[in-house]
Amino acid sequence: MKASEIEIGKTTISDLIDIQADRLGNNIAIEYYQLSIKYNFNQFKEICNRVAKGLMALGIQKGEHIAIWAYNVPEWVYTQFGSARMGAVLVTVNTNYRAFELEYLMKQSDATTLILVGGVRESDEYLKIINELCPEIKAGEPGKLNCEKLPQLKNIIYIGREKIPGMYTWEEVIELGQKISDEQLQARIAKLNPDDVINMQYTSGTTGFPKGVMLTHTNLIGNARSMAECMKLSPSDCICIPVPFFHCFGCVIGTLCCLVSGASMAPVLKFNAQDVLETIQASHCTAVHGVPTMFIAELEEMAKKIYDTSHLRTGVMAGSPCPKEVMKAVMNRMGAKEMTIVYGLTEASPGITQTRPTDSIELRVSTVGRALPNVEVKIVDPVTNKEVPFETQGELCTRGYHVMKGYYKMPEATEKAIDSDNWLHTGDLAIMDKNGYCKITGRINDMIIRGGENIYPREIEEFLYTHPKIKDVQVVGVASRKYGEEVVAYVQLKPGQASTEAEIKNFCKDKIAYHKIPAFLFFIDEFPTTASGKIQKYKLRERATRELGRQKEA
Repeated sequence: MKASEIEIGKTTISDLIDIQADRLGNNIAIEYYQLSIKYNFNQFKEICNRVAKGLMALGIQKGEHIAIWAYNVPEWVYTQFGSARMGAVLVTVNTNYRAFELEYLMKQSDATTLILVGGVRESDEYLKIINELCPEIKAGEPGKLNCEKLPQLKNIIYIGREKIPGMYTWEEVIELGQKISDEQLQARIAKLNPDDVINMQYTSGTTGFPKGVMLTHTNLIGNARSMAECMKLSPSDCICIPVPFFHCFGCVIGTLCCLVSGASMAPVLKFNAQDVLETIQASHCTAVHGVPTMFIAELEEMAKKIYDTSHLRTGVMAGSPCPKEVMKAVMNRMGAKEMTIVYGLTEASPGITQTRPTDSIELRVSTVGRALPNVEVKIVDPVTNKEVPFETQGELCTRGYHVMKGYYKMPEATEKAIDSDNWLHTGDLAIMDKNGYCKITGRINDMIIRGGENIYPREIEEFLYTHPKIKDVQVVGVASRKYGEEVVAYVQLKPGQASTEAEIKNFCKDKIAYHKIPAFLFFIDEFPTTASGKIQKYKLRERATRELGRQKEA
């Protein structure tokens, strides 16, 4: 079945699983080269059914929120599609999150279940963090947790071999699912609606704390279908997915693009250039996704050792601007002649624009492409909201099936982001040419993009304000050759206090994600302000650029 044959607005993710099992039953649905796992679409459907039944056996209802905190393990994919099968809303948790961020997300999302991974050093940190947040777990009974800090949390499912007090193991949940009949599962599936929210992903904002972006079956399927069409994906394709599943990049442009097109998924557990190239070689991948820094690392690895990437044809490069020489090398040395660029944001499910395989290399490195099929894009004056002429800078706005349902429990923020004519305002400045190709030229807000990760200064500032010695703090981005941008903090101490860069960085450690910890920290007596007292962040950015000698990168 071609991706273009999937009916937007009439199909659920559960329907997709049935459609592809019926049509492509013996084709490979998912293959983990690193784990020697390979399942066809029939087998994949059966796994999804077992997961769906297991979640139902825990008493999880349609529309209930379940959170997953894990790297790209197979159980993540099984949960993505198994939960969609029985109608729960999957809340994705950034694997870099620490206690401060996890507590906020679990509370704000009203998640009743947390699925987390174990078995490696980094993941054992997850157990440590959740036990610190909820010390009651150790004495609790699985399914009947009573956590003071997270009162909604009832179930924790542990992906790992050990039996952890207060938690279900993954295998126990699957076993519990045997109590649920096929008829009970089908009755639940029959209640699903394409406009139901099925996924919630957290994105920060200029107002500070992250917001839960509510995405429906229609949002996600429509967006995956459009991007699959742009890549010309079919059942003969296989996509290497080294980008994290907790991002839309991984779970929409990756796994869901595969499901809508019938292509095979070939995930990589955690990004490592060697693992990516070995997966491409072993699984005969025809597509690979990544941010530019990933492709740079893969090209460096290819200079050390020979890998067979001859099957590569296409894929998606996104997250930050692509250097021309990198695109050339990906096309010529890796063989991905039809590599595409995607621009988007979580609120748009995520894709808004994409280059096409036939576009020149100039278009692929100087623009983010043109609107996806069935998606509208316009550029407006940020002040008047009136559409501007071609080649004129303004705010990029988009409208269509892909625009989120809204922010969870944040109606004012939703109203601010989506206007009365259903246009989503991205906050990004762009220029569009007469052929519809867009260039992103800046941001209305002060968002920092470090290695493909969106970082919002206000969130870091709110956290640093909790340091007892800090009076005020302003966070800005500075240009970086390696990461695109890096985080810089300007700190004003309280009278009579003294501190060091090391002390404040240590305060951040294990409390906020490592990529949000300021790479550079300067102490400042007074902030530059306007006549009305508003802090001029652009002056701080200019100062950081000078002090760090980043004029060339800027």
